[in-house]
Amino acid sequence: MAGTDKLRIIATEEAFATPAQLAAIKEVADRTTDYDADIFLWKRMAGGGPLTDRLLDLEGERIEIMDAAGIDMHLLALTSTGVQMFDRDTAITVATEGNDLLVEAIKRHPTRFAGLATVPPQAPDAAVKEIDRAVNGLGLNGVMINSHTDDEFLSEKKYWPILEAIEASGKPLYIHPRAPNKLMAPAFRQDNLEYAIWGYMAEVGLHGLRMITGGVFEQFPHLQVVLGHMGEGIPFYFYRIDYMHHMTGQWPETQRAKLSLTPSETFKRNFSITTSGVNWDPPLKFNLEVLGDERVMFAVDYPYQETHEAADWIRGANIPEDVRRKVASGNAERIFKINI
Repeated sequence: MAGTDKLRIIATEEAFATPAQLAAIKEVADRTTDYDADIFLWKRMAGGGPLTDRLLDLEGERIEIMDAAGIDMHLLALTSTGVQMFDRDTAITVATEGNDLLVEAIKRHPTRFAGLATVPPQAPDAAVKEIDRAVNGLGLNGVMINSHTDDEFLSEKKYWPILEAIEASGKPLYIHPRAPNKLMAPAFRQDNLEYAIWGYMAEVGLHGLRMITGGVFEQFPHLQVVLGHMGEGIPFYFYRIDYMHHMTGQWPETQRAKLSLTPSETFKRNFSITTSGVNWDPPLKFNLEVLGDERVMFAVDYPYQETHEAADWIRGANIPEDVRRKVASGNAERIFKINI
């Protein structure tokens, strides 16, 4: 905590799974014959071994690793793709049970865990009800949606009731990656670039930008969104996005929502980022410069990244100590309303 020697560290993009989710994943994977990048990873996640064990574990090795690395708290969320590839009824059931399991884990370990609710975007009415139940009622710290659902982004107005409910909750939406949607996927497949090497960033970066240019934040100016992996590339392209958004917006052929702010201004007002999976000083310093030190948070991306590497990096990153404390925990406490 500020004013003490020990650096308090909250990791803000940390995955878990439930038996029900993995069983539903296995059922979908077993009946899928064509290659699908998300299902390919699902088979690894649900196939047994260390990754499966770490996803299912909430109170054994996970806490041991946190203790050894000096991580005070995990902000937990159901691993990608959440429930977004299930049929409506399965998605509702797995999301509800997963949120209940998460709440119980937080009750058992209130100083070690906080959590993001899972909702079924393919059933917007049910998603709105689950936001009210799990976030407003049970006290979860926000909502995670794993990018596209049925190959559609949240910029589509059919999903806006979900965004309205999240804005009203006063807690953020975390948009987590998944493989590019079917319109994008073939271009990434040749060299298996559809995963975290490039495809995740390209897909979620597009999603975030589509929300901005689609007028989502004109309708919901108080909605707060979190993107991992140093902002999924968007901040690094601010100048060109703003320049081209203005220039091409003058063309008579351009059909695009009119914005009251530039895209970069909207991002700086409505988005925060985490460091998940990018343990590197240059992008950290860049984002602190362009976004400010109130909108950057630490994350590990457990169990997909190494905890000790990430924790050692943030403790040693070449940034001022007061800024380090904001990135390590202070910003997460404020943005996700973590009060312990």
